[in-house]
Amino acid sequence: MDIKLEVGMRIQKQRLMRGLTQEALGELLGVSRQSVSKWELGTAMPDIDKVVLLAQIWEIATDDLLLEKSPELLKPSDHMLNWGLYLIVKDFRLSIRFYEQLLNRRATILGDGRFAQFRFNGNCILSIMSQNHLGRVGEGEIYPHKFALNFSTTDLTKEYERVKNLKIGPFTEISSHHPSYYYFNLVDPDHNLIEITGEYYEGGIL
Repeated sequence: MDIKLEVGMRIQKQRLMRGLTQEALGELLGVSRQSVSKWELGTAMPDIDKVVLLAQIWEIATDDLLLEKSPELLKPSDHMLNWGLYLIVKDFRLSIRFYEQLLNRRATILGDGRFAQFRFNGNCILSIMSQNHLGRVGEGEIYPHKFALNFSTTDLTKEYERVKNLKIGPFTEISSHHPSYYYFNLVDPDHNLIEITGEYYEGGIL
């Protein structure tokens, strides 16, 4: 197998194991979603400094990305949803300072004053979202949430159509509060908020 494709598949495997979208990983590394996509498709290789940064963020050896011989590589399903939990806060900056002191570690910020993660051993231990980020679901009502379920998928357009056809509850249109972060919201029967994020192409065209 081509070395670029092997490395790309290992990056994709590590990313999916941690429930990260290509957009989120790109923000962590300071590159575009398109760059991450090219790596995973094997049409380009990340620069060595990005490989080192990836290893540091995920707390793995660079060899795990460059030299690993894995008989089975994770292949995403069209409807596979990775999940996490957000703590929704009123004062984003104040909450970040509080948890940085409590957890004795710096936050990984994904977005401008909107979303942050705290990681340990490469895995997320806490995600924080500003309540100003929440959308309106149903009849324009904003529910007083403290937590929100987050699901990520490999194809947001396809997942949106799937959820729409299920007719299981109110949901929003696909929106973006950041050029590389797309999502839609829905609520369960008890009005618990769910946010589904993923790779999205305007007009559904790659």
